[in-house]
Amino acid sequence: MTQAELRLCSLLLQEHFGEIVEKVGNSLLRTGPRPLRLLVGDTGLLPDQVKKALCVLIQHNLVRYEVQPRGSVEYEAQSERILRILRYPRYIYTAKTLYGDPGELLVEELLLHGHLPMSCAVARVADRLTETMEEGKTMDYTEVSSTFVRLADTHFIQRCPIVPESPQSTKAPPPPAPALAIDEKDMYVVPRLSLVGKGKRRHSCNEEEEGEHKAKRQKQEGGTSETPPDDGIYWQVNLERFHQHFRDQALVNAVASRMDQTSSEVVRTMLRMSEVTTASGASHTQPLSSNEIFRSLPAGYNIGKQVLDQYLALLADDPLEFVGKSGDSGGGTYTVKVTWGPGASWAPRSLFPHPSLILLLLHRFGSRCARIFRLLLRKKHLEQKQVEDFAMIPAKEAKDMLYRMLSENLVSLQEIPKTPDHAPSRTFYLYTVNVMAAARMLLHRCYKSVANLMERRQHEMQENKRLLDKSQRVEAILASMQATGAEAAQLHEVEEMITGPERQQLETLKRNVNKIDASENQVDETIFVLESFIESTTKRP
Repeated sequence: MTQAELRLCSLLLQEHFGEIVEKVGNSLLRTGPRPLRLLVGDTGLLPDQVKKALCVLIQHNLVRYEVQPRGSVEYEAQSERILRILRYPRYIYTAKTLYGDPGELLVEELLLHGHLPMSCAVARVADRLTETMEEGKTMDYTEVSSTFVRLADTHFIQRCPIVPESPQSTKAPPPPAPALAIDEKDMYVVPRLSLVGKGKRRHSCNEEEEGEHKAKRQKQEGGTSETPPDDGIYWQVNLERFHQHFRDQALVNAVASRMDQTSSEVVRTMLRMSEVTTASGASHTQPLSSNEIFRSLPAGYNIGKQVLDQYLALLADDPLEFVGKSGDSGGGTYTVKVTWGPGASWAPRSLFPHPSLILLLLHRFGSRCARIFRLLLRKKHLEQKQVEDFAMIPAKEAKDMLYRMLSENLVSLQEIPKTPDHAPSRTFYLYTVNVMAAARMLLHRCYKSVANLMERRQHEMQENKRLLDKSQRVEAILASMQATGAEAAQLHEVEEMITGPERQQLETLKRNVNKIDASENQVDETIFVLESFIESTTKRP
């Protein structure tokens, strides 16, 4: 694990879970798997604090545990899963795009709590949606639960592993930590629940306090609250399914830019038909017949069967080979290729790190370096003299640019000796691009960029902490006065507590923070492309 990844993981843990959880997570990231006893000694925290921090991290799938042969339990941080926190806004926005406000809030609640039962998630989302509706209107549980079922059917959410039931006859002592498991066929099965009810609006402070006192009295008297019907069945967000959706969207956009909108819609239909049946690491989708594709096309595309066959033939014959023909049954069976690698001639630009690398060169070294880089990508291996001739750049400048890129690991130098003694005068020196090494270098820079952006946002918020606290107090006073029906003059008088310069300073702060957030999301898109490229290339035989 690089220092840039460690720094970014620490910042993400601190921002989302606080200092104690960050200290425990950082210790696990630095030292690797450790038992509780060593973890307490390394962090200097109380055992109870470490246990609670581990509970939080396990709840969010950021730490996993394993029982050792001698009976001790070791905890290990999942650095890749921690880095996915950076992509949470993109997951939530995708759910909103596909399933509307209920889908957005369901995914947000599951990400916020790590995992939740269906009944609890539906109730929370219904309450939140009711808060945003007009007075007198409420959100019905059935509408939210139907969206929950759709998310499960398309595998965007999945069941959490559970403790398997052990036979009652066995009297063996329980293990130090439970082993969780779940059958693959049960991961997306939604329990049949009759969730009847409507969302509730938030009560006033006095009513909330009375409710809390009533609940405490019931607990002291031995009364128990009603057990939910799906008790013990927890759900979590399937991040790999979201990544598959991002990849599919990139493929559709690549087809649209290469050919036309109808071709991209044909590919989108094929991807949608096989989105549940295709494994996340598969190189291509399941074969689909032309007749099946024709029946599944959106209603708005009134194209005949013959026209569809022509589009499929064009896609299959295209040099980029987005679509491959796998058979002739059912009017012809077709698949969509969904992996790429350094030698893949069909890889779309939106799924390949070349554009990001060229942009990096353009900003850091200028257009001539970018020209040399493109040339090396196209020609594979070139001598320095050939680079000068093909790129039409003077020898001195070409030599300087090649050495600068060589020092940044953007290009590599390969020696091909004519004789066994490797004499320089009898050796060819060929420049080439090691795309994998360059992609790893760029990924490292992206991690550093995101960490710098997060630290800059924290600095901006800390510098204006006093003003932000004052603004929150004023907003709370205004909300309280509006609830009690205060006059407009009184509200205006409270609003004037924030002066003109302070209001301008708040607007500047808001604008700067929004820019930083947008930059984080843009860098994360590049990180996704680079990580996907490295992962798929590493898996290729």
